[in-house]
Amino acid sequence: QVQLVESGGGLVQPGGSLRLSCAASGSIFSTYAMSWYRQAPGNQRGLVATITSGGITTYTDSVQGRFTISRDVAKNTAYLQMNSLKPEDTADYYCKAIRSSDGMAYWGKGTLVTVSS
Repeated sequence: QVQLVESGGGLVQPGGSLRLSCAASGSIFSTYAMSWYRQAPGNQRGLVATITSGGITTYTDSVQGRFTISRDVAKNTAYLQMNSLKPEDTADYYCKAIRSSDGMAYWGKGTLVTVSS
């Protein structure tokens, strides 16, 4: 069982930055991919960014060039650095760990990001 705890959400003005953190309950990055998803009110949850167990990163088009996913193996923590934030980035952000061998997945409970002036 993998437990994930997100933090770092909050209220930020358009154009601002936030860094989200996802703390994992153990040393999982060598065997799990880590992803960030988001869900705005009335919308389905959608993939934002992924970092594979091998360190390869991918992004959805709407955040390419503004968001950066990373991980700190020593701290068992994944991050989502969000720059140039827009009101349409407002959503609950969720961390997901996906086991590379069989696709078993675990979710965190989410953290709210609000972009507003």
